[in-house]
Amino acid sequence: MNGLLSGAIVMATLTIALFFLRFWRQTRDRFFLCFAAAFALEAVHRLLWALAPLADPDAPLYYLIRLASYALILGAIIDKNRKPPA
Repeated sequence: MNGLLSGAIVMATLTIALFFLRFWRQTRDRFFLCFAAAFALEAVHRLLWALAPLADPDAPLYYLIRLASYALILGAIIDKNRKPPA
């Protein structure tokens, strides 16, 4: 059952990444590209966690991937809300 749910989460995050990628292709806005990359990283994280579980579930590899994903999201939000140079 856990594998089934992990597969569903991977599929959902990849679908979200593809939606953001489509929005990026239409607008060429970096915001959407960063979000697409973040969700793709989250899918990779879930896939690695489901297929090759490490001996220690608190291994830094899992957290580093998620940290990179969240940093991309935070960076995209900060970049989007910065004022343009005058």
